[in-house]
Amino acid sequence: MDRIAALQPTAVNAILAEVRALQAQGRNLVSLMRGEPDLPTPAHIVEVCTRALHNGRTGYPDNRGEKAFREAVALKLERDNHLRFDPATEILATSGATFGIHAALTALLEEGDEVLVPDPVYDAYQSPIRLAGGTPRPVPALLEGGRFSLPLDSLEHAWTSKAKVLILNTPWNPVGTVFTAAELEEIGGFCERRNVTLISDEIYETITYGEHRHISPLAACPSLRSRYLHINSLSKTYSMTGWRVGYCAGPAALIQRMFMVLAQSSRGPATFVQDAAAAALSGPQDCVASMQREYAGRREMVLNSLDKALAPEGGFFAMADVRGRGESSDAIRRRLLNDHGVVVVDGAAYGPGGEGTLRVSFASGGETLNEGLRCLREGLR
Repeated sequence: MDRIAALQPTAVNAILAEVRALQAQGRNLVSLMRGEPDLPTPAHIVEVCTRALHNGRTGYPDNRGEKAFREAVALKLERDNHLRFDPATEILATSGATFGIHAALTALLEEGDEVLVPDPVYDAYQSPIRLAGGTPRPVPALLEGGRFSLPLDSLEHAWTSKAKVLILNTPWNPVGTVFTAAELEEIGGFCERRNVTLISDEIYETITYGEHRHISPLAACPSLRSRYLHINSLSKTYSMTGWRVGYCAGPAALIQRMFMVLAQSSRGPATFVQDAAAAALSGPQDCVASMQREYAGRREMVLNSLDKALAPEGGFFAMADVRGRGESSDAIRRRLLNDHGVVVVDGAAYGPGGEGTLRVSFASGGETLNEGLRCLREGLR
């Protein structure tokens, strides 16, 4: 198999190419597409980074992650997620969650192995699976009562003896579900019964609404410990997308295999970036609560502006329901872009289960969100 030929650009990057072509023609467009916060990185984190640069923290990092950063991760996981990992052997610093997922799949998969992925789900999981020699195997989600779920019978029907990994994303991009403890316990039981490793992508963990609260799958199902890998980054929680710093936590043997992948490729985030990341995790968390309140206000704006938007339990995306219009979600997305100047992602880009929806981002607020929602309402009418 030609692994490179099997790779595809993400939906966002493909749409960005369309956007740039239109902008080159002089079109003014407003984007409700990307999952990139418009809020600044908190000042105290920037100050630590600046100080680290002045202090000469510009050399090669420890490829496993700077000791202070790994220790800050361990403390954070125990404080916030009720999980205990040894910072010396069970935690790895990565260049964002994206590289953590790549390293994990490379370390776990053999040629021809299958990876169970919810449908719909963040499409950027697909190419790393193929690059590692695996095959994505979709698990159809259930949309009921305005909420997507991942039923046990869907997992069982999708499972084959080749399935080695399940990727779970909670809060779930793009659909906004925050899995409950009961749901996670059931999913964990499935992984144990079927000898499947759970890769848990938890980058939206702090962005939840109402009574919904993020729970790490391992906290809900502690017996999953030997087949659980925690993936996270600071991109969403601290508005640090461009800093490219994340971390993984899991069994020492798996972390060692991932370290071997990392040591031959990215070699980890810059030393001064890790110093700032350690300060973010171990310092005051008021900024996190403030950002969450801001996103909650934007969420209300979206729900009040769109008649048929599924209320997200977490994350900063809302799925607009456009079923029954006689057009595919991609056709509607293109019409909104070309005729009304607003950029969104069609739900089908995240799998057949997303057909009939549009992903609307409220990662950016202010005039961008106001104008984008106005154009979206006009286009959908």
